[in-house]
Amino acid sequence: MNRSWIELAFDRRFAGIRILALAGVLVGYFLLLRQPSGTRDWGFAAAGFVLCLVAGKWVFGALLAQSVLLMAAHALGASTASSLKVLAAVTLFELAVQRSGRLLAAGAAALALTVAVHRFDELPGGSLPVLYKMAMVAGVPLLLGSYVRVTREAALHAQEYARQQELRAEQQLLAARTAERTAIARELHDLVAHHVSSMVLRVGVARHVTAGTGTTDPRITDVLDDLHASAGAALADLRRLVAVLRAPGRTGPETGSLVTPGALPAALESVVEHVRQTGLTVTPSVDPRVAELDAVRGLAVLRLAQEGLANAARHGGPGAHAELTVRVAEEAVHVTIRDDGAGRARTQTYPSGHGLIGMRERVDLLGGRLDAGPAAEGWRLAAELPLSATDMEPRL
Repeated sequence: MNRSWIELAFDRRFAGIRILALAGVLVGYFLLLRQPSGTRDWGFAAAGFVLCLVAGKWVFGALLAQSVLLMAAHALGASTASSLKVLAAVTLFELAVQRSGRLLAAGAAALALTVAVHRFDELPGGSLPVLYKMAMVAGVPLLLGSYVRVTREAALHAQEYARQQELRAEQQLLAARTAERTAIARELHDLVAHHVSSMVLRVGVARHVTAGTGTTDPRITDVLDDLHASAGAALADLRRLVAVLRAPGRTGPETGSLVTPGALPAALESVVEHVRQTGLTVTPSVDPRVAELDAVRGLAVLRLAQEGLANAARHGGPGAHAELTVRVAEEAVHVTIRDDGAGRARTQTYPSGHGLIGMRERVDLLGGRLDAGPAAEGWRLAAELPLSATDMEPRL
């Protein structure tokens, strides 16, 4: 939080600056307005100036020394006594800003006693004027300094309370997010993962049955093998996702990233080969430096390639051709997917779904930009993911 002007003005670290400013005022007063009349007065002025400098670090000791100096100046009739009295009052104010308790009481009592000793000849008849003088010289700085100290401490307590409230709110938000992730993980496990595992089991049975006949078309066997492999990979990804949702702070083979550092080129090649089996011709161009991307951006690039090529295979039509380009620049990684739409009618349009929305949300989360829409021929998707300063550091 921003500190108030009271805290900044009376911070202990700036005590020396305040004392030096006061000393400058004192020097100007002695040189320009009321010059000391002799060597003795100049000596008291110099001593007061030195004590101002000392007060920046040892404020209590400087106050005691100023009280003694003021008493000596009164006893010897020095013309600088009034100025020394003002300096002592300001030093008491500084002590009240910094300290409390017995040390402050002792400093205030020393200055008040000095004033009383100077006016001792007026007692007992002039006790009220003496008390008033003591209150003005010692009481007012004491009260003002204590008020500033209490105000500063109250502001610090308020800031600490606000910080604790923010931490409490963050903890409550984290707990709510954890509960939400747990609920999502439970639904994924009980519904989606259950059905996918059932599909894997049934495809495996179908492969076993067709293999036993010996008369099955090899193309059917290839399709079943591909379906079994894809469903198994999807089930493994679902299990990893459920593990991440349940324990986002834990790392391990079951909770790690879905693409490990350095494995992204091979993962992209696997995506390309899988899409080619659907009949889409894909020409990849992958920068080898993608292996140096961090896990978060690597996963984003992989998901963009999967979704973009899947859309091209789904909507480009039979015989369509697509190009996948992944290029790493100095400040960003660029992913471009373009298809010519050769196998679909010119009047056909892409249906709206959640794939493009999900890709846009993923890119926005990393502070990037995603453009998708019709091109001169077919469809074009272009994503830009900015890199941080440490993203492309070589991995040992």
